[in-house]
Amino acid sequence: MVISYKKLWKLLIDRELKKKDLREMAGISPSTIAKLGRNENVNTEILIKICQALGCDICDIMEIVESKAVDEDSTENELESSS
Repeated sequence: MVISYKKLWKLLIDRELKKKDLREMAGISPSTIAKLGRNENVNTEILIKICQALGCDICDIMEIVESKAVDEDSTENELESSS
């Protein structure tokens, strides 16, 4: 099981926000945004800052998924990027 931040990216799209907007709103670093983009572990304090900035709950920005599902998403994203 691994963490997926796919919900966070969808929320940003729905609110017409960019990653840069989130970074500024939450006061987080570019490296943290990169970690989120790679579905890596992020400190809970960072997650709280993001939730406060977006006015949402933790379950609105992340979920725990089977590692196979994340691998498939990554492969799909790589294929879309190379097109």
